[in-house]
Amino acid sequence: MKEKSRSITSKFWTFSALAGILILWQAVSWAGLVPHYMLPSPVDVVKAFFADFGLLMQHARVTLAEAALGLFFGVTVGAFMAVIMERFEKVYQAFYPLIVLTQTVPTVAIAPLLVLWFGYEMLPKVILIVIVTFFPITVGLLDGFKSADQDMIRLMRSMGAGNLQIFRCIKLPGAMSHFFASLRISVSYSVVGAVISEWLGGFEGLGVYMTRVKKAFSYDKMFAVIFLISIISLLLMKLVDILQKKVMPWEHVK
Repeated sequence: MKEKSRSITSKFWTFSALAGILILWQAVSWAGLVPHYMLPSPVDVVKAFFADFGLLMQHARVTLAEAALGLFFGVTVGAFMAVIMERFEKVYQAFYPLIVLTQTVPTVAIAPLLVLWFGYEMLPKVILIVIVTFFPITVGLLDGFKSADQDMIRLMRSMGAGNLQIFRCIKLPGAMSHFFASLRISVSYSVVGAVISEWLGGFEGLGVYMTRVKKAFSYDKMFAVIFLISIISLLLMKLVDILQKKVMPWEHVK
């Protein structure tokens, strides 16, 4: 009961803060403190959202398809790299610095090269999403594997357990919370990565839509698509929470 009360209180303050920001934003717009074409009011943004709702959904389907495909391969590559580096120390020493190095290059610098090499279709967008999503998975799982209870590992070894049994029974279950924490980051990165790649070339997608409305100086539509991207990211993170509760029910038993 106390847990539920704390959750309700937390959401109340969150929604209160959001409502306060929107009211302040609307007041600034009404007062004319910022030119209307630079900062449309929340009411104008909502109107633009519903006016272009069908077109936004059409572009959103493309962006979500790219994000889902890129996230799938990103998680697969990240998990594979984490398992291999945990098993072989030499592989960890050789490749971990290179993996970190891939994250020091801005995505906006990589995207034009991918478009140049692979064209304007889905492939360069998926590759960019893989690049930005595999890193959190790899690092999160590695941290989870390394934080395994050493006493439990020694106990299993004394009972004749092999490396595969120890990994399956101790390291992998212990790393699942780290995995889902990383997955929350990766799902938001997947959407952002898809939009960034669409800015630099493509025929459909929310990034393409943003580029078009920006060139038309339709900033009410620009804000509408920004909020849509934020909502999509929040919903995907919520889906990860639901999936974690299904996969790890023991963590939610009170």
